[in-house]
Order: sequence, then structure tokens, then C-alpha cells
Amino acid sequence: MNQDINFTKINNYPDQVKNVRIGVISDTHIAEGGRQLPPVILDAFKQVDLIVHAGDIVSLGVIEELKSACPEVVVVSGNMDPEAIRKKYPVKQILEILGYRIGLMHGAGPAIGLVDLLKAAFAQDDCDLVIFGHSHKVMNERVGRILFFNPGSATDISAAYNSYGIIELALLPEGGHSDRQGGISAKIIKI
Repeated sequence: MNQDINFTKINNYPDQVKNVRIGVISDTHIAEGGRQLPPVILDAFKQVDLIVHAGDIVSLGVIEELKSACPEVVVVSGNMDPEAIRKKYPVKQILEILGYRIGLMHGAGPAIGLVDLLKAAFAQDDCDLVIFGHSHKVMNERVGRILFFNPGSATDISAAYNSYGIIELALLPEGGHSDRQGGISAKIIKI
């Protein structure tokens, strides 16, 4: 199992870019040759600069489907992912985009202790935002100075509703890093 941490500085945006839109999805659990992602999600993700999948992909075909909407896709593996996915994608990533530090990890264990597990996992990483999955329950809430964001599940048929997320990052003015949270806008979208 690939337990390495990846650090990715995403700098491929031109200097004049002032905002970055991120499509967020998790817990798709789509087996090879199984159902597909809801078209409404793929349509929405055609309007983003980056897609983040927070694990439990199950089939690499899901990543290809996401790349058809937006070629820039960042992924972490989840506890239900087969070995091929766990070898290809890390369990934890840290992204740096427009000066923001974003932690990405699927999560593990009971939902009740998930935020505590994530806080411990990213304690030394100075994250502004932590994106996760695992519980299939949406979360868009600040805990201390960190925004914890779980888009829920896009495909869980037993969930009260399916959902995905859109996060917008605004470039902060020079010296504006004391209040980095002010430049993060995140929303859950029910489908």
C-alpha cells in the first residue's frame, strides 16, 4: 500500500489568475464496467480548473471520466480502493494553490472521530483547508482556523441525497496571508 505523502504545488495557472475553482467529489464506489458518474456532476466540472477526488474511487475508469470534464485531476486512495488504485495514488496529499495549503485524505475508522483523525494527520502541515471523504456525510465547517470539507457521496444509493462540492480560492493581496480563510468559498451541491 502506498502510504507516501505527496506534496504538489500547483503553479500552472498564469500570473493573472485571481481565482481557482475546484470541483470536489468522493466516495463514488463505481466498479469497473458499472454505472457512470451523474452527468450533472460532469457538466458542472467542465466549469472548474481542477477536480479533487477524496478516495473510494474503486475503478480507474472514474478518473478517466473526470478527466473528460477537466484534465487536471488530483486523487487520494481510500479504504475501499483496490490495490491498483492504492499503488497509483497516495493516501495523503498536500496541495498548494494560490498560496493556500490544502490537505487531501480520504479518512478511516468511525465517522464520529473522523475530524480528530484528520486534525492529527495534518497537524504539522499548516493547512487552510482539509478535503476528505469516507463518512458519506457532507461537512463544510471551520474547526479552529481550518475549513473541513467533505462533499458527501456522489453515488451512494442509500444516502439521504447525493452531492458534490465546489470550492473557490481567491488570490489574496500581498501580505494578506494572516486571514487566508477569507479567500476560501466552499459549497455543497445536492443532486
